[in-house]
Amino acid sequence: MRSQAAVYAVCIIASAVAATAQQQASNTTAAPNSTQPHQGRYDKPWPNTIWHDIKWYWLHPFWDWPAWKDLFGGGNGGGSAQPNSTNPVSPYIPTPSGCKNSATNRGCWSVGYNINTDFYASWPDTGVTRSYSLSITNSTGAPDGVEREMLLINGGYPGPTIYANWGDYVEVAVTNYLQDNGTGIHFHGIRQWYTNAEDGVPGITECPIAPGHTKVYRWQATQYGTSWYHSHWGVQYGDGILGSIVIDGPSTENYDEDLGTLPVTDWYYQTSSARSAIISHTFGRPPTIADNGLINGTMVSANGTSGSYAVTNITKGKKYRLRLINQSSDNSFMFSLDNHPFTVIAADLSPVRPYTADWIFITVGQRYDVVFEADQDIDNYWFRAEAQDQPRPDCGRNANNGNIRSIFRYKGAPVANPTSQGTSYTQRCSDEVVTAYQNGSVPEEPLKQYGQLDTAIHFGVNNLNSTVVKWGLDTIPIHVAWDKPTLQYVWEGNNSFPDAANVIAVPNEGEYSYWIVQEVPGDPISVSIPHPIHLHGHDFFVLGQGVGNFSDTAGATLNFANPMRRDTAMMPAAGWLAVAFIVDNPGMGVQFLEMAANISEIAPPVYSFDETCGSWSDYYPEHAAYLRDADDSGI
Repeated sequence: MRSQAAVYAVCIIASAVAATAQQQASNTTAAPNSTQPHQGRYDKPWPNTIWHDIKWYWLHPFWDWPAWKDLFGGGNGGGSAQPNSTNPVSPYIPTPSGCKNSATNRGCWSVGYNINTDFYASWPDTGVTRSYSLSITNSTGAPDGVEREMLLINGGYPGPTIYANWGDYVEVAVTNYLQDNGTGIHFHGIRQWYTNAEDGVPGITECPIAPGHTKVYRWQATQYGTSWYHSHWGVQYGDGILGSIVIDGPSTENYDEDLGTLPVTDWYYQTSSARSAIISHTFGRPPTIADNGLINGTMVSANGTSGSYAVTNITKGKKYRLRLINQSSDNSFMFSLDNHPFTVIAADLSPVRPYTADWIFITVGQRYDVVFEADQDIDNYWFRAEAQDQPRPDCGRNANNGNIRSIFRYKGAPVANPTSQGTSYTQRCSDEVVTAYQNGSVPEEPLKQYGQLDTAIHFGVNNLNSTVVKWGLDTIPIHVAWDKPTLQYVWEGNNSFPDAANVIAVPNEGEYSYWIVQEVPGDPISVSIPHPIHLHGHDFFVLGQGVGNFSDTAGATLNFANPMRRDTAMMPAAGWLAVAFIVDNPGMGVQFLEMAANISEIAPPVYSFDETCGSWSDYYPEHAAYLRDADDSGI
């Protein structure tokens, strides 16, 4: 999410099996607002269902069969999570071996499922639905004591955390009370297994939610770990429409307590729409400078006269899990807790081989789960988030850099600011080097037929006939139709897409798709900046990253043996990113540049799709003057 361009390009990846989305809609039996979940194993189109089930029953002991569990109990069960709960919702559940998910064995989970389960192939089906309601309003706020216009969820910032257990169903009712704009909520990193329409991208997977109307999103938590949700309309999330997601599951490291999420974001006193308008007409200037940073939605102002630090309370002798999220528009950060080294256990929604680090680099959209021990003297300690403005300012410029902090307070410590000292580190703009917990290789031979996507900055014209800066992916900036999302073509059985939709077909179901994302000089703007790259509907294997043009020499360095699997990765400035993913989630996937407030997605079932588009069509003609340029879909 870089601020140099007001419009961000997206390349929509249309699966060759997209036609099965129509079959999926006809096979769906649950009503939009039903509390009865779809059965995950049966969402796959015929004939895959039969072979999938035969394999599942063959690999699982009879006591884990659904009918047996229904008769004698089992599964995750559990009560409803409250939106503003501060505790994880996972119960301790016995497993056939007699172990339980506890402080001494976090690798266990439930009957038949543990840290060694490949959750891309199998996951629990708890039958539990976690329901949330999000009301979006215009307001004012002062997270660091400086008042500005904001967009709030349920009257607060950040929005309520969504809690679920692995295998639960999540239902989120989003009501738009904004004065004059549409909206939509994207659930970042959620696989949306055969629920592409729930991805929340106006102009791609849905029409915007019109003011005064509600859309209910519904999906299953087939993964576990930490993520976040945010608006996908224009740059709204930079003004406050965001929140965290915690999906509890097994872990690669033991711990006593889960502290939950600690989101960090850059903060601007201008509204995101005003800043976006300025950036779109700015050529050859350095990135905009954030006025501050927020930790868990609060911070002391740069002049120290207002605001407050977030406080996390801990107890000496305990081992804690902490979930770090970068929810920024532009800034990448290094994170550290004075005198308390981190043991990293997950990146995005993927378990990793635990390793220890004093500082962790997290770019926009990424998440890292860490464990640390409260083994220091009873006192107050600084948690630090430092924007990475060296050696390149375009990785994060912040006017309050060096002072973006929160307090970790031991039980029994005085209520005072810490005096702890941080450790030194080298600034950088590159991802952590992590190793996937579960070994898995990627076929090397097919890379000979990889696709290359070039990214660059170009001049373009907006809907007011004004020249603006545009990002192009595969040389094409995307242009969407609010009243006809790209996925509507799929539902109509139409395989011919407008050029402006930037649709690219990928291989057949079950095959690997290989991509080299390469930054090239723009026309006429020769600017190189790092990009976080994010894929919707699939995770990708990170085969390699590098500076310069991808070549056969670079190809020889790629990792096919056990590449990390995640949903967001950094592409270096003037460099390349090599990824691969399995085409296994039919419909539309979207690969996009996760730039200054924008992301991208998948495909829809007819019920709420028609209702949402109908209400938008009624709203749009009278209010078109207030709405976003169709180039700025939030992608």
